[in-house]
Amino acid sequence: MNGNGRAFWPAGLSEAPAAPTRSLWQLLLASAQQSPAKTALVFGDQSLSYAELVRRAEGIAGWLQQHAGLQRGERVLLWSQNSLEFVIASYAVLRADAVIVPINAMWTGDEVALVAQDSGARMAIVADEFLPRLQPLIDDGLLRETVCIGAALTRGSTGRVVPWAAVLDAGVWPRPHRAGPQDLAVLPYTSGTTGRPKGCVHTHATVQAANRAAAAWRSQGSGDVFLAVAPLFHALGMQNGMHLPLMLGAGVVMLPRWNRDAALALIERHRVTTWAAPPAMLQDFFANPDVTPQRVRSLKLVTGGSSPMPPALAERMRAEFGIAYQEGYGMTETASFLIGNPPQRPKLGSLGMPGPGVELRAIDPDTLRELPAGEVGEIVVAGAQVTPGYWQQPEASAAAFIHIDGRRFLRTGDLGHVDAEGYWFMTDRLKRMISVSGYKVWPAEVEGKLLTHPAVREACVIGTPDARSGEAVKALIVCAPDAPIDEAQLIAWCRNTMAVYKAPRLIQFVPALPKSNTGKVLWRELQLKERSS
Repeated sequence: MNGNGRAFWPAGLSEAPAAPTRSLWQLLLASAQQSPAKTALVFGDQSLSYAELVRRAEGIAGWLQQHAGLQRGERVLLWSQNSLEFVIASYAVLRADAVIVPINAMWTGDEVALVAQDSGARMAIVADEFLPRLQPLIDDGLLRETVCIGAALTRGSTGRVVPWAAVLDAGVWPRPHRAGPQDLAVLPYTSGTTGRPKGCVHTHATVQAANRAAAAWRSQGSGDVFLAVAPLFHALGMQNGMHLPLMLGAGVVMLPRWNRDAALALIERHRVTTWAAPPAMLQDFFANPDVTPQRVRSLKLVTGGSSPMPPALAERMRAEFGIAYQEGYGMTETASFLIGNPPQRPKLGSLGMPGPGVELRAIDPDTLRELPAGEVGEIVVAGAQVTPGYWQQPEASAAAFIHIDGRRFLRTGDLGHVDAEGYWFMTDRLKRMISVSGYKVWPAEVEGKLLTHPAVREACVIGTPDARSGEAVKALIVCAPDAPIDEAQLIAWCRNTMAVYKAPRLIQFVPALPKSNTGKVLWRELQLKERSS
């Protein structure tokens, strides 16, 4: 790696962790065998022991295999808010040697259809609140079996919808577990620069590699209690609120969605010790006058990323609550954890330094030449947690990777540099991407949707700074002649046609968009102007 980078490395931590030898299911099973009666999950007034979590996951897995015909390596859509059922379903799919395709709760039916078609998923496990959006895929025969959490038995025209309770009560035992570290485990989707969704291939090994590195870096163990608030369908929540704590045999306290009062009550009641949260969530939490040092005294570790941490908040957390916020950096492509601030010496504003087994370089994005410490370039990363590539998109995979000194590096599309002490800093994005509370928004996708509206002749989508979400989506619109529309109407239309986090929060009508002599919209010029203002 560029820079010194070892003066503040956590004491006793290996720089070359051993390769995983077991599946994610086998890790859960080991935790259950170690402490079968220990509470694994708490959700509202419900709780599950490790033994009961394993029993229910095996029951669902048996039904999926014996009744629904689920085969090894098949993909299964999982569409739910945070819940006990989300965790059970995830491990049921893994127990059945199949692959989880997590669905964002904010996606529209059309967005889910694209993912279903691309992944080849023929089964789904869905919460009843999302069933209406999934029904067209059932009626069209794209899904041959659907398990619905919290719904009575219904039937589509060509597909079956089976209630969760009936599946769980079937009492069917699954076939022997055969998946190993290199089998595909989860296929999270991220929109591409052109708007076409891309599935990030993650194996049992890549998911584990990120979690093993994170746990070792942060000294997390079975005695910890994790607060799971970030959505489990997102990499941050999936790893820090499910796979990582269950791998350790720790406890998990869950919320279905963000509520600062409920989060405070859970931290106090269950003596939560560790919490992974984006800065926007922490801002809201610590703005609550009911949050006192006494009520959060159990909280020892707060980690996060996705957007810069406000220095004033970080200092307040340290001075008033004794909590040193540990900023880090990761991507869907790296199964979350990649870089972290050393626990004993975090550096405010820094992403931190590479975790165990991770190597970073800064390169010239045009020449691909490696740059010396201190110079800003595109950050490229190598490590066991990096995705092998994108699902059935060889061209996108080839474009995302380069080889340096015989090692394969992922091009992150983020610009940054490393200082003399080995801490990395991000300065800008090379790719045209907007980050809204950690969710990726690709302007080309939003522009494509906007251009289907009859009142929109031209559109350019950019990011604008936002105190709560880091960035918000803004659209500059050239209206079609004789097609009047106001800002509120267009925003409402956007919220009905795309996920809420993708929909522009701000609309600016302009007479024309600046263009190059070849007719390309000068989006970078508009983006720079927005940030400077």
